[in-house]
Amino acid sequence: MEKIGILFGKENTFPWAFIDRVNQSGVDGITAEPVTVDVVQQARAIDYAVIIDRISQDVPFYRAFLKNAAITGTAVINNPFWFSADEKFFNNALAEKIGVPVPRTVLLPSHQRPDDTDENSFRNLKFPTDWEYIYDYIGFPAYMKPFSGGGWKSVYKVKNPDDLFEKHAETGQLVMMLQEEIQFTEYFRCYCLGQKYVHIMPYEPRNPHHLRYVKDSPAISEELLEKVREYTIKLNQWLGYDFNTVEFAVRDGIPYAIDFCNPAPDADINSVGQQNFDWVVEHAARVAIERAQALKKDSLNISWGDFVTEQLKQKLVK
Repeated sequence: MEKIGILFGKENTFPWAFIDRVNQSGVDGITAEPVTVDVVQQARAIDYAVIIDRISQDVPFYRAFLKNAAITGTAVINNPFWFSADEKFFNNALAEKIGVPVPRTVLLPSHQRPDDTDENSFRNLKFPTDWEYIYDYIGFPAYMKPFSGGGWKSVYKVKNPDDLFEKHAETGQLVMMLQEEIQFTEYFRCYCLGQKYVHIMPYEPRNPHHLRYVKDSPAISEELLEKVREYTIKLNQWLGYDFNTVEFAVRDGIPYAIDFCNPAPDADINSVGQQNFDWVVEHAARVAIERAQALKKDSLNISWGDFVTEQLKQKLVK
């Protein structure tokens, strides 16, 4: 019997619906349940073929538990090693390299020094920063957000240099990035599961959270939807995520990837709505079952994206 577990925290609607859907699938030898964590012993395998992770971004203990589970053969979705290394600024750089349009973006030093550092810790950092170059490159208005992400936390819209400095002073030790504003005509949030299943949702980020998923939207060309689908799959294949969302702002017919580092994305029925909820439950169950059926005993069963695997291929060739 192969067990699929889901590790979760405060959320309620998605985890229980996911468990029910797997158990109702009728696939022989596969069951689903909430993960139970007891003693976490190094290099000892646990009794789960697959774990869907919905909480370790907030609980370091769970992240360490999942890495230990992964190294002993559990298929953890998403890869906890890559999840620990990933961040939004790198994602933007990768997107640009693989041909997915992204807003112009620069990285800003933190306003406050990190603990246990002084001015000598930053002797390699040019001072003052070439702010005039940044203003010309990014333009105003712009958005300032943490480079390592976290939903819409600590996201600022800045109108001019004075506004930028005033708001940057509120960010403490956070490392921020400054990003060009994309004045969009359409906006999409896309689930991507298993690096192949895509669900495109019209989205309005300027609405209150519970009203962002747009039910009635203008007709959208199939060409644009296909481009969004193509970019969504491409980003997730390169990043290696099996459960993620990607957001696109469309300007002049071009979809710009705005946010695509959401490996524990919102899946609550009260915010995403019934239709979107049904899709993500169905496809999360499908991906988990596929991974359980493809499990290789005594092997690593986590997904590595093309960014990592292509580098390994090049080294092997050399």
